[in-house]
Amino acid sequence: MNLFQLRAFDAVAREGSFTRAAARLFISQPAVTGHIKALEEHYQITLLRRTARRVELTEEGTKLAAITRAMFGLAEEAQAMLEANRQLLTGRLEVAADGPHLVMPMLASLRERYPGVTVNLRLGNAQETLAALLSEHADVAVLTEVEPRKGLHLQSLGESRICALVPQGHPWLAEPEGVRLERLDQVIMVLREPGSITRRTFDTACAQAGINPKVLLELDSREAVTEAVAAQLGVGVVSSLELSPDPRVRALPIIGEGLLNRHMLGCLERRRELRLIQAFLGLAPTG
Repeated sequence: MNLFQLRAFDAVAREGSFTRAAARLFISQPAVTGHIKALEEHYQITLLRRTARRVELTEEGTKLAAITRAMFGLAEEAQAMLEANRQLLTGRLEVAADGPHLVMPMLASLRERYPGVTVNLRLGNAQETLAALLSEHADVAVLTEVEPRKGLHLQSLGESRICALVPQGHPWLAEPEGVRLERLDQVIMVLREPGSITRRTFDTACAQAGINPKVLLELDSREAVTEAVAAQLGVGVVSSLELSPDPRVRALPIIGEGLLNRHMLGCLERRRELRLIQAFLGLAPTG
């Protein structure tokens, strides 16, 4: 079946004229005539009656026109949808992030600028977020301490500092400029699980400085760490990006080497030129 012949027939059926059909398809009138003649001859069927004033459909032509109108109508809907997506009037963006604090302002900017775009956000730890991006379950990802690799485009979102989380009334609050890392030696602490980037950065800095805190609890969320510190079970560790107002606890910068985390926005290099991904990359703050 020749789709060019069917499209020519559909245009004539809609317009009732070979001349208008040719203009609709941006081809010559003889080309339209040739397509329909070939269609009729191949299937040994008469689809159109040519009169002096207009073109009329035969009974078989009327039946075929109902099919081609539906068929090419769907094609036109598909084209309209794709064109709207190209212009960022619609679309869907899969976003992964290892925390909500950097990605949420970016999503707010995206919504303001491109209200027709739908976003699916998946939050996970650093390993899960990188895996989602590399497996193409995410179009873009907000990542922490990811190493450059072939095929991965990364741009900086800035840095955060590791802070000590202490309950209100703690003696260290008399030192608002921060607490030195050495002060945490043999201190009872409540920390995130070892897979956490914050925990990994803290452990590495302690190991390099020869510091040995006493880990009482390992917890799987920032919220749990906050609750444990508020209950005075120990000193916690939190990223400066993750600070939230809570009158029961306070955060103090930890002063020492290796206590900064780098945050990145990433996508697969080969997908970087997609308009929706480009738009999101362009919304990212730089640091």
